[in-house]
Amino acid sequence: MPGSSSPRAGILLLMLSIGIITVVDTIAKYLTVELNALQLVWGYFLGIAVCLVAYLVVAGGGRQRLLTTRRLPTQMLRAGLLVASIAALFVGLTHLPIADATAISFMSPLFITVLSIPLLGERVGPHRWAAVVVGLVGVLIIVRPGGGIAHWAAAMPLISAVAFAGYQIATRLLAATEFTFTTLFYTGVGGFAWISLAVPFVWTWPTPAQWAIFLGLGALGVAAHLCLIRAFALAQASLLAPFNYTKLIWAAVLGYLVFGDVPSLNTLAGSAVIIASGLYVIWRERRPARGDG
Repeated sequence: MPGSSSPRAGILLLMLSIGIITVVDTIAKYLTVELNALQLVWGYFLGIAVCLVAYLVVAGGGRQRLLTTRRLPTQMLRAGLLVASIAALFVGLTHLPIADATAISFMSPLFITVLSIPLLGERVGPHRWAAVVVGLVGVLIIVRPGGGIAHWAAAMPLISAVAFAGYQIATRLLAATEFTFTTLFYTGVGGFAWISLAVPFVWTWPTPAQWAIFLGLGALGVAAHLCLIRAFALAQASLLAPFNYTKLIWAAVLGYLVFGDVPSLNTLAGSAVIIASGLYVIWRERRPARGDG
């Protein structure tokens, strides 16, 4: 946004957004002992949809402009990818420490690199491919095939990362033509529609307290998205990108305080490798183009 650059405020808003999202993940993990992960995703999107519809009621005459989209199929696909990403992560959190699941899910930026070739027509050179391979090594250090996290649920954060990468690609495709609130609205309402197709298979009637938590999770989700959108309006994406990795700090702290989880040396080492590979991609992107990817 011209004339409104404020890198420090953008960084703080991004870190706040990431903190809120990690709180949502922590609450979801806590509730998986009571509810199926898919029903938690349903409740999360219900809360988001309620908040957005309430805003539309307040918006009054501006509703038509806010709801108008030129790319409804892409909007719905994007919402479906976000549902798949969150559902896979919540299933993973049912069985894994939050720090481990978060670290593995940080493969998402590297999957975006891979998907940008067929979907955005971008050129990916040897340096980016090397970063993808190194990132996979970091995941293997955390998962430790044959030992350590020898659990099928370790695959769920990876599935979440792939789906989230597709979600980010769809976001880029929509950014040029859609209003911010329009995309946010279809994210919430479209996501609620998608997850409502699956939730009947795992449904149990929530308690009054759980209904209240659903609304609270939705409000947190809306706040996180708004902070994220505002952050990118105030600071360059290349400046903000490295601060995404602060989620590992949030996850480690909340995992310890709420669940008593202490990250293992393998988790710390693998996280460092994943972060290094991601930062390398960012560093390469900020250098002048030389045609070597």
